[in-house]
Amino acid sequence: MNSAILYALLGGGLIGLASAGMLLANGRILGVSGILGGALRAKPGDTRWRVLFLAGLILGGLLIEPLGFTVMSLEVPRTWIHFVIGGFLVGLGTTIGNGCTSGHGVCGVSRLSPRSLVATATFMIMGIAAVGLIDHLFKAVFK
Repeated sequence: MNSAILYALLGGGLIGLASAGMLLANGRILGVSGILGGALRAKPGDTRWRVLFLAGLILGGLLIEPLGFTVMSLEVPRTWIHFVIGGFLVGLGTTIGNGCTSGHGVCGVSRLSPRSLVATATFMIMGIAAVGLIDHLFKAVFK
C-alpha cells in the first residue's frame, strides 16, 4: 500500500478516535472553531484544555517533518494580507455555519445531524467550486 494512503488512513482513524473520545469522555464535540472560540471567551476552569488542544495541533504540525514524515509541498506566493483575508473568511464562515468542518464534517455527520449533513455538503460544493474557479483563473493568467 502506498505510504500516502496509509498515512491518510492512519490520520483519519486518529481523528475519528479523538472525536469519539472527546464525545464519550467529556460530552463535547471536537470542533476546532468552537474550541478556539471557547479559549478566546475564557470561562473559569474551561480554558486550559482548550489551549492545550490548540497547542497540540500546532506542535503536531511542526513535528511532522522532523519526525521523518513526508508532507505535500505546494509553493503559492502569499502575503500577510492573503492570510488576514483568508482568516476573516474562515471565521465568518464558521460563524454563519455555526461550526467548522471538523465539528460538522467529522462529529455531526457521524451523528447524522441534519444541520451538519447540510453544512458538510455546502462545504464540499463550495470547495469544489472554489478550486474550479481558481484553477480556471490560474490557467487564464499563466498560459
